Amino acid sequence: MKRRQVDAESIVKYSARWQDMQLLVVVVVVVVVAVVVVVVVVVIVVVVVVVVVVVVAAVVVVIVVVVVVVVVIVVVVVIVVVAVVIVVVVVVIVVVAVVAVAAAAVAVTAAAVAAAIVV
Repeated sequence: MKRRQVDAESIVKYSARWQDMQLLVVVVVVVVVAVVVVVVVVVIVVVVVVVVVVVVAAVVVVIVVVVVVVVVIVVVVVIVVVAVVIVVVVVVIVVVAVVAVAAAAVAVTAAAVAAAIVV
């Protein structure tokens, strides 16, 4: 069996290959770490955007509900006020009618009394 001789040139070649492999490993690790960092940042940004959109949508829904409730309250108040005004007008008409009937009765009575006095 021949023993393999190790000369300086083969040592240099082996060393250069080893350094190339180390550099390749470092580059691969750096690229993988960079990709992981970018993916994590993108996921965080997407989560933040989704949370902001959900919060804004919730605020808009709350504002719409409050506006609808206020409009309903205003409509109910207007209906109640109109109903009260109608009731007051009807009461005034009834009072005026009663007063007119009473005045007519007084006039008829006065006329009857005057006629009785004349006779």
